[in-house]
Amino acid sequence: MSSNHPVKSLWLQLWNVIKPLSELSDHKRPLGFLAISAFSVTLPALFGAWIGQLSAAMLACMGGLVILYMRQTDISRRMMILATCAFGFALSFALGVLTSFNPFLSAATLTLTAFLVTTICRYYALPPPGTLFFIVVACLARTLPFDLSLAAERTGILMFGAMSACLLALIYSVYQVFFSKDYVNRPTEAVDNNIIAITIESLVISLFVGGGYLLAIMADLDNPYWVPISTAAIMQGATFRAIWHRNVHRIVGTTIGMGIAWAIFLLAPGPWELALLIFILSFFIEILITRNYGLAVIFITPLTVIFADITIAGSDTGHLMLSRLLDIILGCLIGFAGGWVIHHPKFVRSVNKILPQR
Repeated sequence: MSSNHPVKSLWLQLWNVIKPLSELSDHKRPLGFLAISAFSVTLPALFGAWIGQLSAAMLACMGGLVILYMRQTDISRRMMILATCAFGFALSFALGVLTSFNPFLSAATLTLTAFLVTTICRYYALPPPGTLFFIVVACLARTLPFDLSLAAERTGILMFGAMSACLLALIYSVYQVFFSKDYVNRPTEAVDNNIIAITIESLVISLFVGGGYLLAIMADLDNPYWVPISTAAIMQGATFRAIWHRNVHRIVGTTIGMGIAWAIFLLAPGPWELALLIFILSFFIEILITRNYGLAVIFITPLTVIFADITIAGSDTGHLMLSRLLDIILGCLIGFAGGWVIHHPKFVRSVNKILPQR
């Protein structure tokens, strides 16, 4: 009997590690918000399927992701936040399409983008998804073939999706105020005045994001946008433990999500079927993102692959999925290393010494 105690103790310790990864948070969102968020991302795809321009519509679908930043505040404030985020999307995207012709310049502008959005989001205490989708948009812009004559057009298509999302958010907000019982006017978080700490932390994050992208380019990866996206996603954790959890969630969730993406590509859905898939994936993401990040990543992965790679022929599906998975694992490892630096006691003590004493 005594020989079983070490085994039981080991299993108990293992369960204590796994349990927090599998728990579901109690934080739920109103059904109306879930539906309007999914529809904001899907509407451009429906329009693209209708006019036979689905590839271009994917850019507008990325702009529709701005709906994820809608806050439960008064209408004027939530619309101001959405409009500001839409401008941030456009700027992040434009820097990507204008500098993708040179890998070093592209990596430098991605580092600058990550620094600016991280600083602003941290200063205004912007809750999740925080900086993530600004960096997603910036990275996906770098997957497009460089063509200076199309830069304004592509940015405009992205803004079309962002503005349509803002319009849907306004309609939903008016409905909430006058017809729904789930309207809650929550105050926004107070700004964080620790400018020096925010700047230092943002600089470290941006260097790891941009450095990861440059490393992926130097390693001659096919399309290295997954590396900085995964790095940014991992480094959003508020503590090193949270970063470790995100790392596990990201790798496991991505592996399963790539299986879903592989099945979607093999089925080769038509434009209307693809628009329906975008709605379903977006809806499940919004249900799960506040409850369990790992489960949400299962659906985030195929959605992002659809936005970036839907035009790739089915014969390349196996190679595409494998290369994306390797990119994500590399990005997670870089993000984990960056999180270790930010939350290392020596780094924290060094930052605290720089901060002015109150």
